[in-house]
Amino acid sequence: MISAVAQRRVGKARTGPQAAGVVLASGAGTRVGASLNKVYLPLAGRRLVSWSIEAFARVRAVGVIVLVARPQDGDLVDWVLDREVNGTEVEVVYGGRTRQESELRALRHLADRIGTGAVDTVLLHDAARPLISPALIAGVLHSAREHGGAVPGLLADDILAVGADGESLGDRPPGTIVRAQTPQGFRAAPLLDAYERAAREGFEGTDTASVMERFSALPVHWVRGEQQNFKVTYPHDLVVAEQVLASSDYHT
Repeated sequence: MISAVAQRRVGKARTGPQAAGVVLASGAGTRVGASLNKVYLPLAGRRLVSWSIEAFARVRAVGVIVLVARPQDGDLVDWVLDREVNGTEVEVVYGGRTRQESELRALRHLADRIGTGAVDTVLLHDAARPLISPALIAGVLHSAREHGGAVPGLLADDILAVGADGESLGDRPPGTIVRAQTPQGFRAAPLLDAYERAAREGFEGTDTASVMERFSALPVHWVRGEQQNFKVTYPHDLVVAEQVLASSDYHT
C-alpha cells in the first residue's frame, strides 16, 4: 500500500511561485461497468489517470502534482507511479467521503506551501477526463493567475434554462450557458480559505467554482474548453477516447 504521501523524482528545476495540479482519482466510477476504479482502466496502453498526470507534468509552471486516491487503490497507484509516470514527482494523499472533502484534503496537504506563497495557484482536475491537453492547463492557469479564478467549458446551445416556477422555459439567450470542464483553477490562498469556510458551515457545492462563488469574491473567468476533454462515464466513452488518441489530429 502507498503511504499518505508518496513522491517520485522530478526532472526539471523551477524557481519562484509554483502552481499545483491536483488530479482527483478518489471516486468509484461505477457507471463505466468495471470492477475497479475507472481511472485505472487501460486507455491506449496506459491507465486513464496517467494521461492527466502526464499532461500536468508537461506544463512547466506546474511545480507540484498531487494525486488524490482511495486507500484501497494503493496497489494500483503504486503500479501507475512506478511504470507510467517515471521521472515525475507525484504527491499522493487519500481522499474523503465526498469530492469536496477530497479536494479539501489536497488543499490542506498544500497549506504550508500556500501559506508561504510557494504555491500561488491550484488547479483541480478530474482524472476521468484523461484527454486534457497541456495547452488547456496552461490557459486555465494563466487566466486564474491574472483574474483570480478560471473554469474551462464549452458553450451549450442545446440547453434551455427553466423558469423560477420550475415549469416554463426561461428566456436566457443562446451562448450564455457553458458546460463546465476541469481543471478549475484559483489563486491558492482564497481557495483554501473558501474550502475551510465551507467545511465549517457544512456547505457542499457542485464543483470547485460553486464553493468559490459562495465563499469568495474572486472573479471567475471562462476559458474555452476542448471537445476531447470529456469525462469518461460510460463504457462507450472509453471507445471514443481510444479513437481520439488514435486520430492523426490529436496533439497533447
